Amino acid sequence: MILNNEYGVMIASDVSNGRDGIGVEIYFKGKLILEIFRDDTKKSREVTTYDKDIPLEVVEASIELFKKEIPWDFQD
Repeated sequence: MILNNEYGVMIASDVSNGRDGIGVEIYFKGKLILEIFRDDTKKSREVTTYDKDIPLEVVEASIELFKKEIPWDFQD
C-alpha cells in the first residue's frame, strides 16, 4: 500500500452537521488531505478532498482501505 510513514489514517465516526456515519480520514504530514465517508442519513458514500493534488495511488489505496475497514451496509 502506498500509505507509508508520511501518511496517517484515522477511522472516525461523525454525527453532526446533518451527517451520521463513519469513514476514513487520510493525513499527509499531519494535514488532512482526503476523507471517504459512509453517510447513513443520505445512504451515500462520498469522497472529499482537502488538498488540490493527491496522487492517484493514494486515492486508490484510500478506497481499498475504506472498503476493507468500513462496513458496506448502511445503518438505520
